[in-house]
Amino acid sequence: MKRRNVLKGIGGALTLAATGVSLPAISRAQGANVLKFVPQADLAVIDPIMSAAFVTRNHAAMVFDTLWGVDSSFAPKPQMAAGHVVENDGKTWRVTLRDGLKFHDDTPVLARDAAASVKRWMARDSWGKDVAVMVDDISAASDKELVFKLKRPYRLLADALGKPGGSMPAIMPERLATTDPAKAVAEIVGSGPFKYLMSERVAGSRNVYEKFAGYVPRQEKADFTSGGKVAHFDRVEWITMPDAATAAAALQNGEVDWWEQPTADLLPIFKDNADFVTDVLDPGGLVMMIRMNHLQPPFNNPAIRRAILGAIKQSDYLIAAMGVDPTAWIDNVGFFQPRSNLASDVGLDALAGDRNFEKVKADLAAAGYKGEKVVLLVPTDFPVLNAMSEVTADMLRKIGMNVDFQAMDWGTQVQRLNSKEPVENGGWSLWCNYASGAAAMTPAAHTYLRATGDGSIWGWPKSATIEDLRNKWIESSDLAQQQEICRQLQKAAFEDLPYVPLGIGLQSTTYSKSLQDMLKGFPIFYNVRRA
Repeated sequence: MKRRNVLKGIGGALTLAATGVSLPAISRAQGANVLKFVPQADLAVIDPIMSAAFVTRNHAAMVFDTLWGVDSSFAPKPQMAAGHVVENDGKTWRVTLRDGLKFHDDTPVLARDAAASVKRWMARDSWGKDVAVMVDDISAASDKELVFKLKRPYRLLADALGKPGGSMPAIMPERLATTDPAKAVAEIVGSGPFKYLMSERVAGSRNVYEKFAGYVPRQEKADFTSGGKVAHFDRVEWITMPDAATAAAALQNGEVDWWEQPTADLLPIFKDNADFVTDVLDPGGLVMMIRMNHLQPPFNNPAIRRAILGAIKQSDYLIAAMGVDPTAWIDNVGFFQPRSNLASDVGLDALAGDRNFEKVKADLAAAGYKGEKVVLLVPTDFPVLNAMSEVTADMLRKIGMNVDFQAMDWGTQVQRLNSKEPVENGGWSLWCNYASGAAAMTPAAHTYLRATGDGSIWGWPKSATIEDLRNKWIESSDLAQQQEICRQLQKAAFEDLPYVPLGIGLQSTTYSKSLQDMLKGFPIFYNVRRA
């Protein structure tokens, strides 16, 4: 509660200048139709397929569009596609692009742009790599028609091409989409409702978006990432504020309109104030986790990974990240979002009961832990992950692990996570993270459940059992069979531990009551308007 007392003491006098960043037009310009937003962390990566980080996803959803979107029930809906037909016993999909599509450089969106973009996404994204295995060819039959030729029918193609999670299948001009997928594109050019103004970017401080006058919305009502994406603001400015007290004061003073992730200790300021709206936009919540490096000691040993479960209490992490209000989180959660009809209690006994740190110490020794250094990466400018990291460090010390707590900014951590080197050479052992609850509704979209080794995201878990069961789920169309497969999959996940599940966080966001028509989902900047 210390930060709240500070705010009261200074009467909310902090301003954006307290960030130490020199930015023009800090106060709202007279008559300017501008939305000022404080993101969860700095936008370190601006290429939509180069990072699964939520901040990159939120940025990408403003600038780019996708062939399909998803509605609030996570069902795929045509977005850039006007429609499609399926031929050849399900092995050919012909997708027609809708009229009026234009890129921010004023060139028309053509089928060859979409083909090249999907291929680039398939080379990077874990679900995209699944699609690549199923695809014989993606080509442009004409400027308006995109053709997918599949090896066999794939019922999830539209779901994959409209996925709302990180590394979205964004459509960009062919000249950019043919860029080596291991390298970031030189320009950020999409066809979405907002243009990204690279010239106004201040790394670590500010990112600016401008309404794209050439965007033609769909006629349907906007719903999550589907429907008519109408931009009502001329500009949207993202202003990075790592210090929570500064962000809270800026929102109170009207210097910003929207704070994406207010910290739990400061939330009461806004919940009790009629000038603000505090809401949970994402009903799927956040899948909280500890992600371990499966390539390097000590967590390349599955017995050591499993031993740590005896020291985990999900509610400790959820309270640290989301606060003491039990409506802000869900514990006793496995590897699927609790709202999913695939969720079960299989394996949860490993996280039940009282924590016995001395027993875990003995289990670690029996598993072969010999005091190896454990490098914990901690983004101190990312309040939720910083709080989870503090709990993790305390837990690791209590069970006798040799903890090297390495504090850094989020942008540095994102780059560091790519290292597969030993800890002595700049590598890492574990970090705290969260993923999309919407993605955890099924095994197909759940990136952090993938276990393909080098093909998996940071941590690189490998489990033939998990992957085999995932493929069986994808091939099944029977719900009862799918549920049984997912029970087996969760059992295998508690054995191999692609990550340690820490429950579901229901993150609140806070914004000025002058903002109306906020869509549910992650932060979405179309549809919202000022009263």
